[in-house]
Amino acid sequence: MKSKSVLYQAYAQILKEELIPAMGCTEPIAIAYAAAKARDVLGEMPDQVKIGVSNNIIKNVKSVIVPNTGGMKGIESAAAAGIVAGKADKALEVICEVTDRQKEQMHEFLGTVPVHIEAIDNGFIFDLLIALYSGPECAIVRIVNYHTNIVYIQKNDEILLDTVIQQNNSCANENPAESGLTDKSLLTIEEIYDFANTCDLVDVRDVIERQIEYNTNISDEGLRHAYGANIGSTMLKFYGDNVRNRAIARAAAGSDARMSGCELPVVINSGSGNQGITVSVPVIEYARSMNVSEERLYRALALSNLIAIHEKAGIGRLSAYCGAVSAGCAAGCGIAYLSGGDCKAIEHTLVNALAIVSGIICDGAKPSCAAKIASSVEAGILGYHMYLNGQEFKGGDGIVTKGVENTIRNIGRLGRDGMRETDKEIVSIMMNQ
Repeated sequence: MKSKSVLYQAYAQILKEELIPAMGCTEPIAIAYAAAKARDVLGEMPDQVKIGVSNNIIKNVKSVIVPNTGGMKGIESAAAAGIVAGKADKALEVICEVTDRQKEQMHEFLGTVPVHIEAIDNGFIFDLLIALYSGPECAIVRIVNYHTNIVYIQKNDEILLDTVIQQNNSCANENPAESGLTDKSLLTIEEIYDFANTCDLVDVRDVIERQIEYNTNISDEGLRHAYGANIGSTMLKFYGDNVRNRAIARAAAGSDARMSGCELPVVINSGSGNQGITVSVPVIEYARSMNVSEERLYRALALSNLIAIHEKAGIGRLSAYCGAVSAGCAAGCGIAYLSGGDCKAIEHTLVNALAIVSGIICDGAKPSCAAKIASSVEAGILGYHMYLNGQEFKGGDGIVTKGVENTIRNIGRLGRDGMRETDKEIVSIMMNQ
């Protein structure tokens, strides 16, 4: 792929847009980000807070610990963290610098300031609105479609920002565009493979290098200490120390830590830290075991990240379809690439893996995400080993269709359209527990 081509520039830009650092589960962090921005607009601490959130945000905030809060969970806690200690200019690292006194102030804030929360449905899967009040003063901030996409800002009666919002969850749109971001409909497996083989590492080094550092660190932390359900350490304890199991366990361990309040940042993929960990850590572990060159690892990670983004583009940021599936299957493709697999090997690895685990649901961010990651990475590796053994799932086998792009489209349709009612039922179950 020629470096001056529109396609090459788009692929490099997609990596820069999607592989960004974040601390904690990205949905509560998006709430903290919006709250910090609203506080800055208000110019003072509020005496009342009103929050409107779509169902998928409720689902992903309910059960996960917000980092740097002293173990607090929930929408109120995320908002309080942003209001009391947030630095809006740091985006998804908005609460990365919090003092012990500020943690105390978060508890004091929630004890004295009323916070009203309601579910909203304006036709957007990702929709978040924060309104802060101080006497007659008011500030409103709204985020739609993805975690940092502020579309509306108001101070009292003055509208400071009002962006036209594209509704990106239409059934008619197979690969919806997101305003302000590079068009992901340009992605194909064949072109991703070409980009991974030919890209100038200067164009991807910074984002890939940071992903390796951050996501390896949180994986180490998850194995070093007891977090969540300790899926990573359980995998190592009972299933051995071979490279396959280490790859699975280390990915799960990163999620163990992240879902349980670990204060280390990760580099995300498709808006998700768990997906960022899943798509990278297994590939890194295989690269270490195989003693491949740094260049080969960087190219494998460029490929696995772009494949995960390609899969998720048709599904959407949030869905009842577990995002770890997309990332784990893409990690299998990265491992295939490390092992010398050509484009055909990668296509078959992906289709095989998707056929195995595409039924996993997303029921919010919580410790069990680590177990779903383990299953998804295992499927990704099995998908490649099936190919090496001359085995494949063929068109007509369930949702598998001839041609990898057709199968990816089927997955997008399943996750975006087919599982909408599933998503509503999941939220209903969670809210009535």
